[in-house]
Amino acid sequence: MKRITFGYYLKKYTPHYIISVIVLALSTLLDLLMPLITEHIVDDVIVGGRVDLLLKLLSGIAAMGIGRCIFQYTKEFLNDYAGARIGKEIRDTTFQKIQSLSADFFDRNNTGELMARVRDDTTRVQDIFQYVGILIVEVAIRTAIALFFMYRLDWQLSIIPTIAMAGALVIALTMEKKLDTLFEELSEENSVLNNVAQENIAGIRTVKAFAREPFEILKFRKHNRRYYDLNVNLSEVFVKYNPMLQLITYLLPATMLLTGGALAIKGSITVGVLTAFVQYSTNIVWPMEMLGWLANAFASGTASMKRINKIMDELPTIKDEEKPAVLPKIRGDITFDHVSYKTESGKDVLKDINFTIPAGKTLGIMGATGSGKTTIINLLKRIYDVTDGTITLDGTDIKTMSLEQLRTSIASVVQDIFLFSDSISDNVKLGQKHLLPDEAVARALKEACADDFVTGMKEGADTIIGERGVGLSGGQKQRITIARALSRNAPVLVLDDSTSALDTETEQIFQRTLSRLHGMTKIIIAHRISAVKLADEIIVLDKGTIAERGTHQELLDKHGLYYETWCTQYKGAQNGI
Repeated sequence: MKRITFGYYLKKYTPHYIISVIVLALSTLLDLLMPLITEHIVDDVIVGGRVDLLLKLLSGIAAMGIGRCIFQYTKEFLNDYAGARIGKEIRDTTFQKIQSLSADFFDRNNTGELMARVRDDTTRVQDIFQYVGILIVEVAIRTAIALFFMYRLDWQLSIIPTIAMAGALVIALTMEKKLDTLFEELSEENSVLNNVAQENIAGIRTVKAFAREPFEILKFRKHNRRYYDLNVNLSEVFVKYNPMLQLITYLLPATMLLTGGALAIKGSITVGVLTAFVQYSTNIVWPMEMLGWLANAFASGTASMKRINKIMDELPTIKDEEKPAVLPKIRGDITFDHVSYKTESGKDVLKDINFTIPAGKTLGIMGATGSGKTTIINLLKRIYDVTDGTITLDGTDIKTMSLEQLRTSIASVVQDIFLFSDSISDNVKLGQKHLLPDEAVARALKEACADDFVTGMKEGADTIIGERGVGLSGGQKQRITIARALSRNAPVLVLDDSTSALDTETEQIFQRTLSRLHGMTKIIIAHRISAVKLADEIIVLDKGTIAERGTHQELLDKHGLYYETWCTQYKGAQNGI
């Protein structure tokens, strides 16, 4: 995806902005013709006594007012339309880019930071396209037209506002340069603050369970203090330079009145010209007053664009080949051939893993926490890529396969249960809302032993559950995620510690359901021996390597790690399996 640039969107919406600038120029021109009419009213009507011109001049003012209203409306509409469209496109592009990135990117970047990019930063960039940019253009046009008319009236008197405008521009550019760095720091701290708040609110039950509120409040206050300090620094810059701009805007009309008045007394200029000059000086006061605010807004927007482009510059480490292989049908033969995996920091997670699962067979994986069980599944689904070795599906290296086909062929229930704030039915359908019939959802809920509590709800499968499944027990949430996996009817089913929250009776019912699922390759990761004992082969991982392998009985006969686990879980039952 391309970087976000001003040039790209200005080119894309060139007609909107060209028309907007033209009508803006016309509107400004009409506005700045008013002092000239005032000059004629003073010199010709009031001083000269030509009352017959008054009606024409007043009619001209009314016509210019109507024309200005039409032009201003056209400008606002075109600018708001183009800006809103650009904001929408930038948000879509940023979110699509984030979705395309690999898991290692999310390992390095927290949720709060990414939320700030999609929401806050895109809004600031949109502001530039929507009204900040056109205000900058309006300031330039208004200043240029006002100075043009002033120089036509009296070039000597026009030197004063020219010097004032040049001084205001230097002050504004200096302020913008200082604000740019501060806005970048402020946005970064805003991301951290968002992440602290989001993380705390998402885990509020854990916080309360451990009486951790004082600590979390202190942590939030620390980052909030940093955010406050940066805002104070921002205000200090603004307070330092903005009064200078204000001073110029206050002094200019007074200076023009005094200087022009002296010239009018001497007879160098007429009273009408003096009146027009005073009006023009007040007209360019507004652009000078706006320079500080515009410098502030523009610096904020450009800093936000830089941060968005940092994401746009990221490249996914896991992606399809130019012409990925698409198999006509996935049977489910899986082979890990001398597979090893290291983290970016160089830590060995898996070392020389070898196993084969024929289609329709079941592999059980056991091991202590941190032994690499879940990493095997992440490598199989190409959430990460192997460091060494090869993983094949139906004899094809998964690196050459289409990511979509690979991942849709593997239905999984992961350790980190995630349910969306939606109906139970839509949580089961997840990604197949318009493809999966309600009958399939009902069947999957039954197979996952979830139909008993779902049917007991007031709206059944259409019941809306809270964020992350708030209101459901751990076992209920786990059964819904199991139903989600079973509903796919995929050739490969992965259960990563998926029965840990189920009671013994429910687990036994579910195990019987699993045994009836023929033609599906199953990988069961578990800490309970009851979950894997019926597998065709069981491997036991220890520190990233396969320490033991065999059937349930073969592993018990070895009296190794598996046997020790069995003794712990079935204490007092060593004489009967």
